[in-house]
Amino acid sequence: MASGKPVVILGVFVADTAYRADRQPRMGETILGNSFKLGPGGKGSNQAVAAGKLGADITFLTRLGVDAFADMAKATWKDAGVKSAVIDTPQSYTGAAYIFIEETTGNNAIIVSPGAAMLISPTDIEANAGLIGSAGVFVTQVEQPIDAALRALEIARGAGVTTILNPAPAAKLPDRIYTLCDYVTPNETEAEELTGIKVASIDDARRAADSLLGKGVGSVIITLGEKGALLHTANRSDHVPVVSAGPVVETTGAGDAFNGGLAAALAKGVEPLQAVRFACAVAGISVTRPGTAPSMPTLQEVEALLARG
Repeated sequence: MASGKPVVILGVFVADTAYRADRQPRMGETILGNSFKLGPGGKGSNQAVAAGKLGADITFLTRLGVDAFADMAKATWKDAGVKSAVIDTPQSYTGAAYIFIEETTGNNAIIVSPGAAMLISPTDIEANAGLIGSAGVFVTQVEQPIDAALRALEIARGAGVTTILNPAPAAKLPDRIYTLCDYVTPNETEAEELTGIKVASIDDARRAADSLLGKGVGSVIITLGEKGALLHTANRSDHVPVVSAGPVVETTGAGDAFNGGLAAALAKGVEPLQAVRFACAVAGISVTRPGTAPSMPTLQEVEALLARG
């Protein structure tokens, strides 16, 4: 399958330090873990890796320190076919994340220290305006400073690029950001943070999505974990069930797999509802594997899963 129009993702790379244990320690307590793994992470980077492994023409824009974790980042992107537009930042460090994974469920809790990526500025975005404006699809999150994300979305929108905002981690956003977004892709927690509506059902998700449409978003896609995803526009509302690929091992990168898959599909001209189903399949495979970037499937794996129905 052709790679389609270019995808540009602005975001953060961090080195994931993942600890598996039966439970989280209480404050002041030390417990023994079951395993430890060091690997590549960061929402934007994971999304870029997901899109790259699916065959997208993908460039990732970020800041890195000049250190061993930066070397890890560049090697990860090379392996996944991701081009990078990196601003080297020797005065800071490449980000890192603590990830706790509950052994029995695969659920997780995360602390992110973005490091150099927190220095991404609107000036950096202006310097890469040509790259952003040349994309078919532009994606960002809110792990880097919001003013940089906002400026990038303005440039993309001005150039007629399809824009996706993954509002993660959950945070309040400036009102003017919504009108710049063709798609906003929160999970249940993020949707509640943005709208004040608790999302415990599909009907709740529809109410939250209506609230986001009222803020000026073009289309809302709320990811619902084991319930799949909701695609909601002014004219229609479609629930897409989860696409199961087997037992859940780890959910850490599922949202990133979904967003990378969505961007790759839209860049190839797939209509939105089928793009959401494709993204659900990407996420469905990713949760059956440990790790974040290493869990991202290939296009052949996703097509095979969808062909099985």
